[in-house]
Amino acid sequence: MVNWYALFVESGKEDLVQKHLHLKFDQCALQTLVPRRKITEKKQGIVKHVFKKMFPGYVFIQTEMDSVIYNDIKSTPRIFTLVNIGKYYEGKETHFSSIALEEMDVILKLVGPGGCIDYSTVHVDKDSKVSVISGPLKGFEGIIKKIDKHKNRAKIVINLLNQNLTVDVGIEVLREVL
Repeated sequence: MVNWYALFVESGKEDLVQKHLHLKFDQCALQTLVPRRKITEKKQGIVKHVFKKMFPGYVFIQTEMDSVIYNDIKSTPRIFTLVNIGKYYEGKETHFSSIALEEMDVILKLVGPGGCIDYSTVHVDKDSKVSVISGPLKGFEGIIKKIDKHKNRAKIVINLLNQNLTVDVGIEVLREVL
């Protein structure tokens, strides 16, 4: 059965690991994802749009895991381990865990086919109620925990591998017209 898995890799080397995996495996046998987020950064008064990894140190793979694929993955440079959330998997001792489809679906919907979560347009009313007008966060208002209007960022909480992870994502805040 084809499942999603998380690889714990050397931080900053996610793209290199992804490249190694593409060279080692046929695209039908294994697909990779390094989710990114588009945010604004202001340095010395200059605003830039930059792309950052959503989960530094992790590469997600989709494959039908078996011992051959597992050993090929483990022998890939810069990969430390496959993430394991339990000692047993399907009644057998194992060294990896698949990611629940519901958890991965949220990430896949947020990043879309390009693998990057783009800006969402949000409106914050005078009672601090957040409405998502458009963008990847539309329909995911429940995962928004905080809005930073000055940095144009939203803190979202994503449940992944039995952990709640907080990620900053870029937003465009509609300003009130007086």
